[in-house]
Amino acid sequence: MEDEDRPRPKGDAASKLAAEDLGPYSQDELAERIAMLQAEIARVESHRSKAAAHRDAAEALFGRKE
Repeated sequence: MEDEDRPRPKGDAASKLAAEDLGPYSQDELAERIAMLQAEIARVESHRSKAAAHRDAAEALFGRKE
């Protein structure tokens, strides 16, 4: 079975991060974490935009799939 055919595991990384206790982290560590998360948000938004453009191009070529 191909990996893409398998169901996605429940409890993705974002859910695990959201549940993590932030108490032990220093101010500097929290700032680093925020910067890393902001970079990840930008990466996901970029991917979403590219996926939407790809979908729009396919719909323009083949018509909208319903």
